[in-house]
Amino acid sequence: MTGRPVTDAADQAALAAAKRRLRSAVLLRRASRPTAERSADDEARFAVLAATLADRLPDTVAAYLSADDEPDTLRLVAWLAARRVRVLLPLLTDGSGGRLAEPAWAAYDGPDALRVGPRGLLEPTTTPLPARQLPEAELVVCPGLAANVHGDRLGRGGGWYDRALLHAGQSAPVVVLLNRDEVLDAIPAQPWDRRVDRLATPDAIVDCDPPYAA
Repeated sequence: MTGRPVTDAADQAALAAAKRRLRSAVLLRRASRPTAERSADDEARFAVLAATLADRLPDTVAAYLSADDEPDTLRLVAWLAARRVRVLLPLLTDGSGGRLAEPAWAAYDGPDALRVGPRGLLEPTTTPLPARQLPEAELVVCPGLAANVHGDRLGRGGGWYDRALLHAGQSAPVVVLLNRDEVLDAIPAQPWDRRVDRLATPDAIVDCDPPYAA
């Protein structure tokens, strides 16, 4: 439960349309970001995350492998794995081309244990774990296009993470990686949207302050 007020069908349609417009704007802005700026921001964001995690490394982290112009996670995943942190990655297919009906995860076991999944995304070839095992993760690194300081997150629109994060442990913070201009004052949010706990930008880790009871 998000604690957000229930809205009627017309309100939901308006929110869905607002999300589509905002997604288009953020994706266009990401695509037009100069390569040097993107690389500098990725480097700075990784430094912020590594400094935050270095003092007390978690045993298990749920993350994802970034693609295209998403804020980079590849270095973070490699850094965690090199320190013997168990990294769980999203699993979208059954290995033979079929899409899984429900969210699942699998452990990262290096670049040689990856395959190309839907939309060119890399996913692990290790043993599948159902979403109900997500509470094993002490930290969840989640993708997003934008968010606000209340933890409202704009995703890609598929709802995979909203469903998967229902199983996250209550004590495990969910952090979304963003560029500076993707931390917005307001995000169109619907009742089923799962809030995040922290925002990771090239400058800092921002703790969110949800205005509604969870």
